[in-house]
Formats: sequence, structure tokens, C-alpha cells
Amino acid sequence: MGDSRRLDSIKAAHRSERKKSSSRTEDYLEVISELVELKGYATTLDISRYMHVSAPSVTKMLQRLDEGGYLEYEKYHGIKLTARGSSVAESVRQRHGILLEFLEMIGVGYRAANRDAEGIEHHLDPTTLAQLRKFITFLRANPKIAESFRNL
Repeated sequence: MGDSRRLDSIKAAHRSERKKSSSRTEDYLEVISELVELKGYATTLDISRYMHVSAPSVTKMLQRLDEGGYLEYEKYHGIKLTARGSSVAESVRQRHGILLEFLEMIGVGYRAANRDAEGIEHHLDPTTLAQLRKFITFLRANPKIAESFRNL
């Protein structure tokens, strides 16, 4: 007989549509934040290109994000993140950075590490994130341990 705990954990991980929705929200806010930082503004077309979704889909999501208090959006005008939207985008950026650094420290190449971090960043429990931060700090303070691991 199989381990029902594993099945229960899979069920729990996939249970919530809200999780997918919040991941999508975070992805949009992250892209908007990066575009604003890079260019000074973000357009529907830019977002559409970076997220590989249609412009009408972007418009729909921007309206939802505006209603949710994450940004200020007026069609054909600039997109401005609110404090709430900026906070979410910064949180995602930090999670991504921690994951990327950890994966690179254990010898995963940048391209794969970046791609994996992008996939994992929305699904980390805060406790896991805190432990990863501590482990990274430990490895930085003990570079020979990290080097020994990479040379296995």
C-alpha cells in the first residue's frame, strides 16, 4: 500500500486555485516592477511581451490588480505600482534572489538556477525561506564547505 501522506501532500499543494492566482499576481507585479526600474514605465505591450500573454489578457489583469489596490491603471496611460504592489514585487524579488544564490552556491549554473528560481519562488513557505537565508549565510562564512560540496 502506498504512502497516503505523500498523496495528501500532493493534494494540499494543488488544492488551491488561489495559490495559482496569487502566483500570477506576483508574476505580473514582478514584471511591472522590473520594467519600471529598467525603463521608468511599463506598458501593456511590454508586459504582454515579457509574460507571453495577449494584450487583452494583460489589460484584464491590470484592471484586477488596480481593483485589488496593487497598482493604479488607466487605459492608455502609465501603470504605477502602489505601496502594496511594490511590497509584493520586492518580496518576490528577494525570494528569487535567495533561491538563485542558493542554487548557484550548490553548483547549479546561472541559466538553470534562474529558471528554477522563477518556478519555485511563489511556492516557498516563509520558514523554508528563512532557513535558506541562514544556510546561505553559513556557506558564505564557510566557503570551503560550499567548495567541497561543489567538488563532489
